Amino acid sequence: MIKKTLLIIFVLGLTSVQAQTAKELLNEVSKKVKSYNNIVIGFKYSLNNPAENVSQETRGDVTLQGNKYLLNLMGTEQMYDGKKLHVIVPEDEEINISTQSEEDENSITPSKMLTFYEDGYTYKMDIVQSVNGRKIQYVKLTPIDSKSDLKEILLGVDKQTKHIYKMIQKQNNGTNVTITVSSFKTNQPLSETLFVFDESKYENYYINRLD
Repeated sequence: MIKKTLLIIFVLGLTSVQAQTAKELLNEVSKKVKSYNNIVIGFKYSLNNPAENVSQETRGDVTLQGNKYLLNLMGTEQMYDGKKLHVIVPEDEEINISTQSEEDENSITPSKMLTFYEDGYTYKMDIVQSVNGRKIQYVKLTPIDSKSDLKEILLGVDKQTKHIYKMIQKQNNGTNVTITVSSFKTNQPLSETLFVFDESKYENYYINRLD
């Protein structure tokens, strides 16, 4: 009985140490991210759901500055100026403008892509992978909210740079979304109007103001 009790204490202690270590690593990542004036990321996006026979892969890029962002993905452009989200679809010559809530904890928006894990998750160290000579430490994040659509998230962190290399979202419906960073640039010279929507550039577009 004593041995069993000691084993339980050891396992609980190890779990506690792992959680603390994982949180410390993520705190380092967050601190590093917030030290930059802006970040420009190129990435590969893939979505897979074997049960529904859905599989797609594409590339995109995003420019982040504070809570503002400019995202290019799947032929659309999303520009968030801190208040309004502008979704520009050239193929349909359509623009949807809406207010985006940064307070929604269940939504991992581009502006929160590198810091979303700060609240609402428990942490646990996972595997370490070697990618082109880089050591990638994965942290498993489990939503505290039992009603979340997310089952878990695996966050791969470059142990040397403390930059996020990969994010794998596993949803309860069997869908896996993977974002792999291909380029990570910081403190780039950005135009002052990069996050400013200029309606005059889209004279032939239908503009749908959702709120």
